[in-house]
Amino acid sequence: MLNIKYELTKDLKQKPDFNNLGFGTKFTDHMFIMDYTEGKGWHDPRIVPYQPISLDPSAMVFHYGQEMFEGMKAYKTEDDRVLLFRPEKNIHRTNVTNERLCIPQIDEDDMFQAIYDLIKVEKDWIPTPKGTSLYIRPFIIATDPFLGVRASNSYMFMVILCPVGAYYKEGINPVKIWVETEYVRAVKGGIGFAKTGGNYAASIKAQMKAKERGYSQVLWLDGVERKYVEEVGTMNVFFKIDGEVITPSLEGSILAGVTRDSVIELLKSWNIPVCERKLSIEEIYDAAEKGILEEAFGTGTAAVISPIGELNYDGKVIGINDGKIGEISQKIYDTITGIQTGHVEDTFGWAKEIK
Repeated sequence: MLNIKYELTKDLKQKPDFNNLGFGTKFTDHMFIMDYTEGKGWHDPRIVPYQPISLDPSAMVFHYGQEMFEGMKAYKTEDDRVLLFRPEKNIHRTNVTNERLCIPQIDEDDMFQAIYDLIKVEKDWIPTPKGTSLYIRPFIIATDPFLGVRASNSYMFMVILCPVGAYYKEGINPVKIWVETEYVRAVKGGIGFAKTGGNYAASIKAQMKAKERGYSQVLWLDGVERKYVEEVGTMNVFFKIDGEVITPSLEGSILAGVTRDSVIELLKSWNIPVCERKLSIEEIYDAAEKGILEEAFGTGTAAVISPIGELNYDGKVIGINDGKIGEISQKIYDTITGIQTGHVEDTFGWAKEIK
C-alpha cells in the first residue's frame, strides 16, 4: 500500500461552468506524482498542487518518445456516489503498454490507490450535467538526461484530472468519416496495440487531411495491404452487416479498447450476433450496395459511442442508416452511460465506487 504524502493547495481555482465544458482544457487543483529510479523502484508517491514540471532538456521522453498514457473517467450519480467504469481494465492495459515500451511495471493496486485517493481529493470537480464526467489521465514519461537510444533508468508517473463534456462537437449524432489510403496508423509488430503517444502523432497528418475535406475523422486501413479496416480516428470500430455486428480482430496493430470489450459483452448478453475478424473496406462497400450495411459506430472512453453516418473511400461516398443513429448504437450508448452514471442496473459488476 502506498504511503502517499499530501501537499494541498490553499489557492483553489475557480471551477468552470459545468454546463459548458469542452474536452481536455480545464484541470483540477491537484495531481499525483510518483518517481522511479533504477535500483530503488517506484517511490515518493505524492498528491501536490497542479503545476508545471521541471525536466532536463535532454530528458529521454523528448527525444525517443518513451512514454505511455491511459484514459479513464469518473462519474457522479444523482445520489452523490462516485463511480469508475472498469478501472481494472485500464490499469492492466497500463502494464501491457509498459512491457512493450520497456517501462517498469507498476503494481496495479498501487495505481488504483493513486487514482482513488486523487479523485477523493478532487470530488467536487466531478460535473453532473448529462454527458459530462471527470476525465482521468495517468501517464509515465522517461526522465533520464541522456541522448542515446536505450530504455531510461528513471521515470515519472503522474495522474491529472479534468472535467469534460462531449469529445466530439457532434455528440451522439453521426459523423462523416474519410477512409485513409495514403497514411497508416500502425503495423503488426509495432506499437499499435499500446497506449502511447507515437500512435497518435502518426495519425495527425491524416486527421488534418480529412478535416480539410469536411470530415470529422479518418477510418484507418491496415499498413500492409491497405485493405482491411482497423480503427476509426482514436476509436475501435464496429459495423452491423445483415444483422451481425463485426469488429476488426486484435492482431497487434489495434488497441484493445475497454469500451470495445464492453460492447462485445453487451451484444452477447442481448443475443445479438457479434464477430471479431478481418473486415475489408470492399466488403463494407459491397454490403452498402446490397442494402445490408445497417449501422457503423466507433467506441472509446472519450466519446463512448460515435455513430458513423457517411464514409468516403477514394471519392466513393456512401451513407449509413440515412445519416441517423442506429438502434443498436443508441441502445449501447444508453446502457453504458446508464451504468456509468448509476441510472441502469450494473449486472456485469463494471462500476467501481469511490467511497
